[in-house]
Amino acid sequence: MQRPNILYIHSHDTGRYISPYGHAIATPNLQRLAQQGALFRRAYCAAPTCSPSRAALLTGQSPHSAGMLGLANRGFQLRDFRQHIIHTLKAAGYTSALAGIQHLNPAWRHKAAYEVGYDRVLTDQHSQAHTAAVDFLRSKPPEPFWLTVGFYETHREFPLENDVDPAYVLPPAPLPDTPAGRQDMANFIAMAQILDDKIGQTLRALGESGLRDATLVIYTTDHGLAFPGMKCSLTDHGIGVSLIMHGAGLFVGGRVIDAMISHIDIFPTICDLLDIEAPNWLQGTSMLPLLRGEVDSIRDELFAEVSYHAAYEPKRAVRSDRYKYIRRYDQRQTPVLSNVDDGFTKSEQVAAGFGERPPAPEQLYDTLLDPVERNNLIGDAAYAPALADMRARLDRWMRATDDPLLQGGVPAPPGSFFNSPDAASPGEPTQPAQIGSMP
Repeated sequence: MQRPNILYIHSHDTGRYISPYGHAIATPNLQRLAQQGALFRRAYCAAPTCSPSRAALLTGQSPHSAGMLGLANRGFQLRDFRQHIIHTLKAAGYTSALAGIQHLNPAWRHKAAYEVGYDRVLTDQHSQAHTAAVDFLRSKPPEPFWLTVGFYETHREFPLENDVDPAYVLPPAPLPDTPAGRQDMANFIAMAQILDDKIGQTLRALGESGLRDATLVIYTTDHGLAFPGMKCSLTDHGIGVSLIMHGAGLFVGGRVIDAMISHIDIFPTICDLLDIEAPNWLQGTSMLPLLRGEVDSIRDELFAEVSYHAAYEPKRAVRSDRYKYIRRYDQRQTPVLSNVDDGFTKSEQVAAGFGERPPAPEQLYDTLLDPVERNNLIGDAAYAPALADMRARLDRWMRATDDPLLQGGVPAPPGSFFNSPDAASPGEPTQPAQIGSMP
């Protein structure tokens, strides 16, 4: 059979803050893609931190199983690049190309992408990702192909000079409606519009090349927005992501899917779609039975984790259809501010005492009655059965995936570096990992 090309588009720190998810953010190209394809309303990443999230999606397993425990730009990398989906696809006749960010290897520029296994590196400059993708699509590339287009947007720093009026902007859900928050969100919106325009140029080139009907388009992001309580947080504000897919017969017609989906389900879905053998390391589940209407859901739980971001902050979470349970593995009495990107909102929150609020060792939320995850139910006797169930689910998963936290901690690899958890900003001086030592 003729297998579809795959165009994988990913952005930084976008969460679900685009117009297809109901937000007042003008992203017409992503809106059109959703209305023509399939929109997953309850998609989640496996880690609310950049490189581990991408590693999970591209290897189909938890970040700790893939060995991606921290950020590539801080010296972390996949344990085995052969587990990247492009190698499975190469065995099925695909060629692979990269335009922009890959974020899985700390090696420098083109060398990094070739070490991952890409056949072609169109550009590793994020500012040129869309133009390189457009040129590739117009060049009549050999089919089938996998093309990664990795955008820097909507990562901070946001553009400070823009046309978005903060007077008519609402900050994201977990944050107060203040002038600082509105200005910060207005700047995010300006960058989201830049992202959407670049995606639009890429999709137009796909159509003009005559490849649209022969291509499965996947758009997603790594995790939530770079605001306090979002990115690097295991609440839905951190792990809730956009996921829009178009093409390949099933991902068409403006479908809206409400079932829970994890990023790790994308790799097995592609294997199922292409009718190729799924590698034995995959931990996700194919979405095709859901798309075919054979089942109403493909999972009743999903998991997410943080080990390192800018700093070490070990924590794990399990989410069921209704409940969220989060467990920390440190003894901190204050938040890890170096894992919160700097900006107007962070400054305002820190000035109001955010940095003195002790993080809870355990958190349980009823996401149906408390969708913003503010009311921690640990200690509420009425929820004791739910708490016991969620604790047990997390424990089973950690054992099944041989989570290194079961051994007492997650040492950083030699050559990596990170901030102190006590630092106030990720921009402060870093410290190198010592062999066999913990941060």
